[in-house]
Amino acid sequence: MRGDRVEELPAEIRDLIEKRTGLIARFQSASGGSNANIAATLHTADGQIFVKAARKPVDGEGPGIRSLRREAVINPYIREFTPRLLWHLETKGWVALGFECVAGRHADYSPGSPDLAVLAKVIHRLQDTSCPDVVEMRVERRWASLACDVSAMAGDALLHTDLNPKNLLITLAGRVHAVDWAFASRGASWVEVGQTVRWLIRAGHSPAEAEEWASQFPSWTTADPVAIDLYAQLSAERWRRHAESKGVAKVPEYVAVAQRWADHRKSRLP
Repeated sequence: MRGDRVEELPAEIRDLIEKRTGLIARFQSASGGSNANIAATLHTADGQIFVKAARKPVDGEGPGIRSLRREAVINPYIREFTPRLLWHLETKGWVALGFECVAGRHADYSPGSPDLAVLAKVIHRLQDTSCPDVVEMRVERRWASLACDVSAMAGDALLHTDLNPKNLLITLAGRVHAVDWAFASRGASWVEVGQTVRWLIRAGHSPAEAEEWASQFPSWTTADPVAIDLYAQLSAERWRRHAESKGVAKVPEYVAVAQRWADHRKSRLP
């Protein structure tokens, strides 16, 4: 949905939201990916609100609904990191979340960017934050189909798992918001750093440079290197399978990035 005309919003979800916000004057679709059917800034009688909404499938709930439910339950516990959830609405056909609207730019992870210090600060704070009981997704289960033993990824740390540049919003006042907690998980702290290494490589760092940056985190430097080796290999395999499932003819950049890191890890082995 990219037309951004109010009439393009499905009537049932528009009516549901307007009962809470007042008339929707216009909306602006969010850039980047989302597991929701709708992710947009709505301009309403009550001001601007960021809304994510997903249509309920006929049978079951589906990944979009489950991701919204995860975001809804964790939000009260992560207010220092992310915009506040204002409301959670449901009808027979839709689930919608309304968030405080934050104006900011996306982070820049390229070499030399001052935003790398911002990212590091977020990860340090995150790794000092207890994982609330409402987080039930275990990160190792997301990787279990790719290897016989992924137990090294298990743990009880709070993980965002997708701190890509578009999920860090930096306001003009310098406040940082980590958004999109759809895949918040519990697991080993180093996994968060490993997820971020790939984004640094994609932003222009060499694998060695990305890992040097990662070395500022005790969770990374104390992790078993063999576990990190496996994680890098599984990352490449996971993204390769994802690309194949989409039927792409050319190797996507994200697959090539993950493979570069896996190859770098292999090169250190005797």
